[in-house]
Amino acid sequence: MIRELTTRFGRENIGFLWIMVEPLLFAGLVAVMWRVMKGPEEHGVSIVAFVISGYLPLTLFRHSVSKCISVFVANGSLMYHRQIQILDFILVRFLIEMIGGMMAYLFIGTVLYFFGLFPMPASVGFLLAGWGLYSLFTLSLCFIIAPLSEMSEVLEKIMPVTTYLMIPFSGTFNMVEWLVPAARNALMWSPPVTAMEMMRYGLFGDTVRPYYNIWVPLGFSLVCTTIGLALCRKVRRTLEVE
Repeated sequence: MIRELTTRFGRENIGFLWIMVEPLLFAGLVAVMWRVMKGPEEHGVSIVAFVISGYLPLTLFRHSVSKCISVFVANGSLMYHRQIQILDFILVRFLIEMIGGMMAYLFIGTVLYFFGLFPMPASVGFLLAGWGLYSLFTLSLCFIIAPLSEMSEVLEKIMPVTTYLMIPFSGTFNMVEWLVPAARNALMWSPPVTAMEMMRYGLFGDTVRPYYNIWVPLGFSLVCTTIGLALCRKVRRTLEVE
């Protein structure tokens, strides 16, 4: 992790703190835009808190997925060391993004709380459980995308577009409660929606009505992890170590 942080951010400026500042900049700018367009509140909740609580997990997903593309090529020389395993590359990059996202969430939430723009979490347990499910969902996809990117260069080109297409199905900018029943039932099959609903309930409490089914993200993550580990094993056999 130290090597990865030094390679990405160097030792100058604010160094590794950029792992927190990057998601902060994205979430902060989007929140300001929504505040200008939609006003201070929507459906009884602070629009700034609502956008930030949705966009920071989305940033975790987008950054984790993009960083795991071609990760084996970039770090293949480290396989010379016997104690370094192929999964370490994926786990390290994911952990950096997850820790950065958590730091950003805690920092911006604390600052905005003193300005009356962010609530005190109603249930820390729900908030952490939702974040954990979202992180597990993201990691399981990284296990698949990393080896697939070694098998086909096309994935690197289409993945940025794919992550944007995920936004309507992630619950980032809406609650399931606000949708018509038909759309609500369909969206509940999207794994990140349950995690997002749990995080929002943990943050806003009874102000919102959450819809969640933890077996959807857990089952999806289990299947993707199994497939991803098999693909990683296949890539390891063909990976050239310098």
